[in-house]
Amino acid sequence: MFSNLPFGILFVFTMIFGTLFSISSSHWLGIWAGLEINLIGFLPILVYQKSMSESESAVKYFIAQALGSSLLIFGSLSSYSVSLSWENISEVDFSLLSLLIIVSGLTMKMGMFPFHYWLPSVMAGLPWVSCMMLATWQKIAPLLLINSLFESNLMYYFMVSVCLMAAGSSIVGGIGGMNQTQVRAILAYSSIGHLGWMMFALSQGVWAMKMYFLIYILISLCIFINLWYMNLNVMKNLNKLMSSSIYKSNAVMIMLMSLGGLPPLLGFISKWTVIVSSMNNLLWSFLFLLIMGSIMSLFYYLTLYFCIFLGSSKKLYLNMFVLSDLNFFMSFSLLLNMVGGIILILSGLLMEI
Repeated sequence: MFSNLPFGILFVFTMIFGTLFSISSSHWLGIWAGLEINLIGFLPILVYQKSMSESESAVKYFIAQALGSSLLIFGSLSSYSVSLSWENISEVDFSLLSLLIIVSGLTMKMGMFPFHYWLPSVMAGLPWVSCMMLATWQKIAPLLLINSLFESNLMYYFMVSVCLMAAGSSIVGGIGGMNQTQVRAILAYSSIGHLGWMMFALSQGVWAMKMYFLIYILISLCIFINLWYMNLNVMKNLNKLMSSSIYKSNAVMIMLMSLGGLPPLLGFISKWTVIVSSMNNLLWSFLFLLIMGSIMSLFYYLTLYFCIFLGSSKKLYLNMFVLSDLNFFMSFSLLLNMVGGIILILSGLLMEI
């Protein structure tokens, strides 16, 4: 990807440096500067092919990030106006309004409900590698910064607000993906739904969020790299995927169902971890909405699967026992999502015994 982009590796390192600088800073001005450095490094990656769709997506992304940064600065200024200092984010006497403004800025940068409107249209016009970065790396800094806000003096009201946003994000991710035919838009709505689970896991504990986020990154890498390898950069519908090998189609759909959390695949482990960690908490009632959103996500994944499986030609079914179409990475990804989930479930059951 980066061979056609001058100084492409420099932009990637700038993006990585901005995220690390932001999450390691104890000063809100440093946090804002790190997020802006990350934006400066990521924007040239979005427009490296100079196509119309990528330029449109880059402009939409820039506007959303600029608005999120302005909300972050405004909320932090209103919080620190009494102490006249931006130092030590854990000891500031926040007001609820300023706290919600800061969280609104960070959730807008992630593309989470109720500021999710820009994410599907941006991802629909990007290549697979840029989509992968947007769905994984760009969520690290806002999630960890929201975690630092849990130390404020408005803990209960903040947790209820976060859980409401998490439940709404899961429902929007489930409903929004039902009317989509573009795989990128479906993955964008899936990302919105998973953000809801991550935020709810963050309200229960950092360990549950990190576990969920690592499994989400692992499955997303498998999906995006396989779609990129299958040369589906210009795919606007499922026709090209349906006309390819039956094994490639089934492998991609099994990974998508793992992303949706279908047991006993790997994606189910992350949801199981969040459910188990939240059952002893008073806010467990929000789990009903989260699970409803996941069920709707699984519905359109299964709809896609039946569309591909039943829409394939007879020629593909005559060659069902030919495994030479699967490359090594696709076979590894398939085994990771299938066998990895089964092994983790069995190990958890043995630990209970």
